[in-house]
Amino acid sequence: MLIRQESLAGKDGLKDFSSNSPLPNANLVLVFGSVKRFSEPKLQSVLKLRYPSAEIIGCTTSGEINPDGVFDETLQITAILWEKTVQRVTHLKKSEAETSFEVAEKLAGQLKADTLRTVLVISDGLNVNGSELLKGFQSVLGAEIPIVGGMAGDSAAFVKTLQLFNHIVSDNLVIAVGLYGKHLVTASGALGGWKPYGPLRKITRSIKNVVYEMDGKPALPLYRMYIGEQNAKSLPGSGLRFPFAVIEDGKREVEKVRTLLAVNQAENSLTFAGNVEEGESVRLCQTTHERLVEGAGGAAHLVTGNLKEVDTTRTGLALCVSCVGRKGVMAEQTADEITEVKKILGSQTILAGFYSYGEFAPRPNTNDSVLHNQTMTIGYLSEDLLA
Repeated sequence: MLIRQESLAGKDGLKDFSSNSPLPNANLVLVFGSVKRFSEPKLQSVLKLRYPSAEIIGCTTSGEINPDGVFDETLQITAILWEKTVQRVTHLKKSEAETSFEVAEKLAGQLKADTLRTVLVISDGLNVNGSELLKGFQSVLGAEIPIVGGMAGDSAAFVKTLQLFNHIVSDNLVIAVGLYGKHLVTASGALGGWKPYGPLRKITRSIKNVVYEMDGKPALPLYRMYIGEQNAKSLPGSGLRFPFAVIEDGKREVEKVRTLLAVNQAENSLTFAGNVEEGESVRLCQTTHERLVEGAGGAAHLVTGNLKEVDTTRTGLALCVSCVGRKGVMAEQTADEITEVKKILGSQTILAGFYSYGEFAPRPNTNDSVLHNQTMTIGYLSEDLLA
């Protein structure tokens, strides 16, 4: 496995790329950048000239990740050459008539094979239900195939996210990469660092990811009351700092975290990045910078713990997908969580990724992938050429 990276700062144009591609024979290229970058009309043709043999995929973000930290309004490119691993790349554009489950079901049917080891998924961040998307993949592939990746962002504007598939730049895309064969080395980690507070509330009316009532009361006014009028004025953006913790019955620990995506004044409803089921109990969350960094480090330790043996010389890719809500809390110190991950995984592991509207990764120490919010997720990929 060979990995090379290149990037463009916000002030640089496509003409400012170096004259030579760092890995012209790459077979997979990951591209993460701002909406402005993805709107440049020559982007696809320039990338294809630099990587003529590659499948080129990516999405817009709420912050780009590379080994040096976190950036905004940039273009970050990671070129990969699989030496023995087989890949299959596919995509679909979700129509209004299709559910997220149905789209994933179709994509999974194209990827299913006995030698499939893991799936990388990049999706639209606003028009796709991430929970239903994973259910669709798992309905065909089962729960033992790990799925990693995330949902595109748009710098917390919540207007439109874009996805890249070779010559196509569009919203509403779901892109899936199947990776096959015994030479692939894969591991994952996912941890948050959020703590619940305040009273427990029962979800008494919801439809998938839209919550209408809590404790029999309209959801939006109750939420606004708890976050305070000043924060309520800037909804839905301010909701990133006040996610829901879903609490398992009889416990006080966080089962999963859900990020607010939108509010509907007419219906007094809250729309989240993943499903919040009727009957579930929720509490608001809070955190600190230190807890979030510890959570990112914990995710990295899960990766190293899930590898059968840690080879300090083997090149690997850590696809880091972290939530825009974490970035909102850490602000100018956001790069601290990337520094922590890099320190734990070592210099032989190349970091790439983005800040998202939802993260895909297995639950800790399993292959059962779920939609995470407000979480640092890491999908580790490498090759063992002697396997």
